[in-house]
Amino acid sequence: MGEKTQFVPGDKAPNEGRYIETGENAFHMGINNPEIVHLKKGDSFPDTKNHNRKWKRLYH
Repeated sequence: MGEKTQFVPGDKAPNEGRYIETGENAFHMGINNPEIVHLKKGDSFPDTKNHNRKWKRLYH
C-alpha cells in the first residue's frame, strides 16, 4: 500500500513540509488563491476554504 496523498482537515501531517489546498478530484484544474501551510510531522491540517477541498503535499 502506498502513502496517503490527500488529507482532510484534522488529519495529522505524515512529514514536515508545505501543503496546498487542492480541488477534491480535479488536480489538473487549478483553484484561485489556494491556501499554503507549513506543517511539522504530527501537526493537524487546518480547515480548508470550502468543504470540497483537500490538502496535498507541495513538492517545490
